[in-house]
Amino acid sequence: MFPALISRQPLNTAKTALRFGELALDYTELSTVAGTLARELRASAPPRVAVWATPTLYTSVAVVGALLAGVPAVPVNPKIGERELAHIVSDSTPSLVLAEPGAVLPSALAALPRKDIELTGTPGELPPEPGPETPALIVYTSGTTGPPKGVVVPRRAIASTLDALEDAWQWTADDVLVHALPLFHVHGLILGILGPLRRGGSVRHLGRFSTEAAAKELASDATMMFGVPTMYHRIAGEVGEDPELAKAFGRARLLVSGSAALPVHDHQRITAATGQQVVERYGMTETLMNTSVRADGERKPGTVGVPLRGVELRLVDEAGDVVEAAETVGEIQVRGPNLFTEYLNRPDATAEVFTGGWFRTGDMAVRDTDGYLRIVGRKATDLIKSGGYKIGAGEIENALLEHPGVAEVAVTAEEDPDLGERIVAWIVPVEAAPDEQELIDHVARLLTPHKRPRVVRFLDALPRNEMGKVLKRALPQPRETS
Repeated sequence: MFPALISRQPLNTAKTALRFGELALDYTELSTVAGTLARELRASAPPRVAVWATPTLYTSVAVVGALLAGVPAVPVNPKIGERELAHIVSDSTPSLVLAEPGAVLPSALAALPRKDIELTGTPGELPPEPGPETPALIVYTSGTTGPPKGVVVPRRAIASTLDALEDAWQWTADDVLVHALPLFHVHGLILGILGPLRRGGSVRHLGRFSTEAAAKELASDATMMFGVPTMYHRIAGEVGEDPELAKAFGRARLLVSGSAALPVHDHQRITAATGQQVVERYGMTETLMNTSVRADGERKPGTVGVPLRGVELRLVDEAGDVVEAAETVGEIQVRGPNLFTEYLNRPDATAEVFTGGWFRTGDMAVRDTDGYLRIVGRKATDLIKSGGYKIGAGEIENALLEHPGVAEVAVTAEEDPDLGERIVAWIVPVEAAPDEQELIDHVARLLTPHKRPRVVRFLDALPRNEMGKVLKRALPQPRETS
């Protein structure tokens, strides 16, 4: 999986591979520690292992060891609820749980045999490399439309995505990545830990994000940062007031945002203070990465760039026809070596999301004349049909964020007897709530009148998951706000 490990290149370097606070392993040490775990797993031959995925060095070693052993790993969110955990354990049936020493596990995992991860080991021969279709990870979806589904990610999907990002981001062994992302998901684990290891680079994991901690690493030897919009929103608010912070972030070779859309206003504030233009990319658990703004390409705030090498992408309208015209909304469909194999134990759900070999993402987008993709929302929640128009919620959200009185926003739809659906804006104000009509007129002026909100509601905060995505289904129902 990684050039310095699975390809069996000599490990005679003391280069740091992973660092979490005071704990660190160089490549020789990582090979020894993870290799020891891999040999132990191969000897016991568990069909699957659960990993209690705390943001620690122990989690990284557990996943690398499982990958070396060819044993599928199921990363488990340490903040998961009892019901979801019970479902994941019964669905994936791990025979062993890997955890950091001293971690207190919930009952569903505590009932399984447990192996504590050690940061010591014995040098030895690594297990033989499994085939490219061998399951590497089983990553569970967030379960917004039902019980979480186990996405079976094969080794070739991880390798193809990380190698395509090497091309798009000019990612090399000289890069040092800083991030503070959780390690139970694609962004933090596959991109943020396995990505640098595949390149032979280094990771500096902060444990908990702060603008100051990230800036300290970037002012030292870090060259790249991965983050989610909530992190970049904090950065945008601080770098304009602190020249030293701005200077540190200005030193980065690449700042990458993902997991949700980064508002254009935050792009602009970061660029104004640091000179940096944040790169956005687009992916899913089922597809890993599909598109990205290239390091050597034009940066267009609000877009997620162009398809990665090896990824085929098309937009399809409601009739199933391929959308050819620029700036026309269609559902994103992809195919390529980056795709998952199946939903674990769910052949029905797997069949439902494929059409002629194309994976139907459920995400809606438009493409500009340069081929750059702009996500306008989820088909189920973010495509609004109002007055005969198809409107993407994301476009309205970006417009509202340009208003100085708006800190956060989510746009949804409600049934309307005349329009079919009316646009509803959920606003977290900066201080006092702005005038509703002023916000409505603001959108009508920036976009077009039919895209203006018909209803404005104010909240203290938007419901979000740990990756920073707004949980629109968790917003109050109309009767709760009357």
